[in-house]
Amino acid sequence: MPKGKRIVVGVCGGIAAYKSAVLVRLLVKAGAEVQVIMTPDAHEFITPLTLSTLSKRPALTEFQSSGTWNNHVDLGLWADAILLAPATANTLGKMANGICDNLLLAVYLSARCPVFLAPAMDLDMLQHPAVQANLQKLKSFGNHIIDPAFGELASGLVGNGRMAEPEALIAHLQNFFTPQKLAGKKVLVTAGPTYEALDPVRFIGNHSSGKMGFAVAEALANAGAEVNLVSGPTQQHTQHAGVSVTSVTSAEEMYNACATLFPAADITVLAAAVADYRPATVADQKIKKKDDVFNLELVKTRDIAASLGKLKHNGQIIVGFALETEHEQANALKKLEAKNFDLIVLNSLRDNGAGFGHDTNKITIMDRNQQVKSFDLKSKDAVAQDIVAAIIEKLHG
Repeated sequence: MPKGKRIVVGVCGGIAAYKSAVLVRLLVKAGAEVQVIMTPDAHEFITPLTLSTLSKRPALTEFQSSGTWNNHVDLGLWADAILLAPATANTLGKMANGICDNLLLAVYLSARCPVFLAPAMDLDMLQHPAVQANLQKLKSFGNHIIDPAFGELASGLVGNGRMAEPEALIAHLQNFFTPQKLAGKKVLVTAGPTYEALDPVRFIGNHSSGKMGFAVAEALANAGAEVNLVSGPTQQHTQHAGVSVTSVTSAEEMYNACATLFPAADITVLAAAVADYRPATVADQKIKKKDDVFNLELVKTRDIAASLGKLKHNGQIIVGFALETEHEQANALKKLEAKNFDLIVLNSLRDNGAGFGHDTNKITIMDRNQQVKSFDLKSKDAVAQDIVAAIIEKLHG
């Protein structure tokens, strides 16, 4: 978040209002000036005193308080951005139809700044055609709709109903206010696991969810890059207009896709957890259970990172990942050198909340000069921002 930006945080009456306290605290910590405006129903879920204390300004609800007129026009002009979190179905419907029956709605209608909306409601409510129509209308007005599953939604405004986490919302604001430092750059990102077939129904794989790779792809696109994302089997999705997805299954399929895209890539981020081995033979039919012991011969898969490292030409940047359990930094630096990376992102399975299957991650970034920068445990969206910042720093020297 650029220091000194003035943010109006609108808090509506939903259970996710408790997250607004964290959001306000993080915004203030990042150097933003924050003015909280609550709907009357929001008082049922969080107290104005809590938000006033965190924002260091009175949390407003009424047009008049303590004998002072809270001018909605002045508040709308004061803000560099308005962020409604949570944005309930009731408030979204009023905004979409120009209804103005409280201070927050009056400020919205008076504002000339960008508006970010973080919907939060029951999934059935969110999927109702009326709510979907309101979201489409609000997006057509130029509002930014933020969904936790897909980032900023371009179309298909369904999502899962849960409000985006405060760190992710701040990342969206940061992306909006940050210059597009990667505009014109082509980027290749890999994500997820690979599955190596044993027979028509079985495979060898790993627990990678693909969350980190998808978060990095969207963060790079938010910085202006044209991103090609090659993903193994995963439940992750993106609707970011700047990200083109190629779905693959095996390590060989991922290699072929990467080999095609790599020559034109200015930046490559290898976040996929590619299987190191595959079955030597793949059965045409399902293997039947017969003996007490089943011996399986494995052969190495193609090393995508090393192969691309050998093809790298001047001006290209490759970022690799290392998931280690012991001698973490030493092993990561060896991998960086052996595979001709420019940066390597280290995860340790010994860190709680990091690695596969988590919404958070804790990383250390190292370069060829053995410069080391470690980060605290963060959401994967926030971690992606740190990785992109390191790439930009490397790119611009």
